Amino acid sequence: MNALSPRQGDILALARAHGRVGVDELAGRFSVTPQTIRKDLNELCDQRLLSRVHGGAVISSGVENVGYDARRFIAPDEKRAIGEAAARLIPDNSSLFINIGTTTEEVARALQGHQGLLVITNNLNVANLLYRNPQIEVIVAGGPVRRSDGGVVGSAAVDFIRQFKVDHAVIGASAIEEDGVLLDFDYREVRVSRAIIDNARKVILCADRLKFERSAPIRIAHVSEVDAFVTDRLISQPFAEICGSHGVAVIEAMAASPSPAET
Repeated sequence: MNALSPRQGDILALARAHGRVGVDELAGRFSVTPQTIRKDLNELCDQRLLSRVHGGAVISSGVENVGYDARRFIAPDEKRAIGEAAARLIPDNSSLFINIGTTTEEVARALQGHQGLLVITNNLNVANLLYRNPQIEVIVAGGPVRRSDGGVVGSAAVDFIRQFKVDHAVIGASAIEEDGVLLDFDYREVRVSRAIIDNARKVILCADRLKFERSAPIRIAHVSEVDAFVTDRLISQPFAEICGSHGVAVIEAMAASPSPAET
């Protein structure tokens, strides 16, 4: 690995703190041209420290996830659109699981206008969003709370979830492979997600297109096990073909937006 320049080190620190950095913001911050920043970002990406996205870069992933608060800064508009589209798939007077994730939180936020819901979750952030709503009953899984993100994980949470059989499950993934495999970082969280999938009549996977640019070490499931995939835009043709062959409905929440172009 090549030594980083002081500016590249600062850029990497900013990306780790916020999840994402933008070319224009960095150019202004360091008083250099956008072309200089693009060169810095490309060099950081060559060393697999960052991954390029439209207009900037995000922190690369491998065996450890980006911090939860930082993930909220990654693709926030896309996650909001995904949340709203996924919420439209869930009828009033139904029961559902919602697992850990910043995208699944956006689904919870978009469910505020629903009536007669029963929500079972291992995500304290989801519970905080919904518990005041008189039209939504919230049940939180028991077990150890992960300080990094408010997720309830472990065998107690798995056993708790297995007591239910719900209408819908809303799940996320940290990374998606083009062969249809869904991945995450924490085996304890994966066990909870697996229990959620196994005990729902219909499964809705919610993930933005950046998940195709990331990697994670632990297998959650295969996309053939879900009923609907809600994303901002589906950028992988092989993945689209797998969804089609397995009858997985694909909802592109921002399909009308222009395609991203690396700058």
